[in-house]
Amino acid sequence: MPQATPLRVPQARASVWVLLRGLSRESGHWGAFPNFLLRELRQLQPASQLLMLDLPGTGTLRGQASPMQVSAIVDACRRELQARGVAGPVSLVGMSLGAAVLADWANRYPDEVEAGVLINPSLRPFNELFRKTRPLNYLGLLLLSLSRFSARMREERVLSLTTRLTPAQAVIDRWLELQRLHPLGVRNTARQLIASMRYRASRTRPAAPMLLLCSKADDLVDWRCSQAISRAWGAPLRLHTKAGHDLPLDDPQWVARAVAEWLRDRSIQGVEPGEWH
Repeated sequence: MPQATPLRVPQARASVWVLLRGLSRESGHWGAFPNFLLRELRQLQPASQLLMLDLPGTGTLRGQASPMQVSAIVDACRRELQARGVAGPVSLVGMSLGAAVLADWANRYPDEVEAGVLINPSLRPFNELFRKTRPLNYLGLLLLSLSRFSARMREERVLSLTTRLTPAQAVIDRWLELQRLHPLGVRNTARQLIASMRYRASRTRPAAPMLLLCSKADDLVDWRCSQAISRAWGAPLRLHTKAGHDLPLDDPQWVARAVAEWLRDRSIQGVEPGEWH
């Protein structure tokens, strides 16, 4: 299985895919998903490159204060791409808070986004009919950061809130290592939550084509939010019936195949990259 290696920008522009994680999680929390996605992409686009960005305040950027506006997070990600020498439009995959970053990026800088895959997004105004109980679960994640539980117990509780199909023994040791290497403070967790709750997406569909993937068993975000976005934007929607909020962790192969099938269908229909239909 090919590995998600650091980006090397070739002389001829290759298809570059950028992965954006969600609230309080860093790129290391993608697990095996990047490898599955890269394998699928290279069957269609042999020169595909994969790049995972940490949002400000997480992972290797834990020393930064996480902005309290999604637009500022987008601008930080754009600067990071520029610093790495990435030019030309990219395709974005964003989960949860990363999906909000994706939506804002595509809306404000349409020439920079070739395609987008939103995973379990919770975006105003689309989520306003379905958010009566979900904010309490997000608050639960924040309170876990304040708790006196051991690191292992905290991570196990996060796992129970965000997954349905992933056994604890499969990821907990790796998550504890990530927490040891890149500890995430309560302040940045709260700032990311504020940014997520403040963000309001456009009802008008982005210029770049979008795919929506969501989990019907998600305990953090109601899957009908993705359905509402799909209807408003005219974007295709794929629904997983058993996975939790962290869909790429629960079923990475399903997500990778869904992206590849979407791209393959577009190619068969003769749709050019960056075009909706």
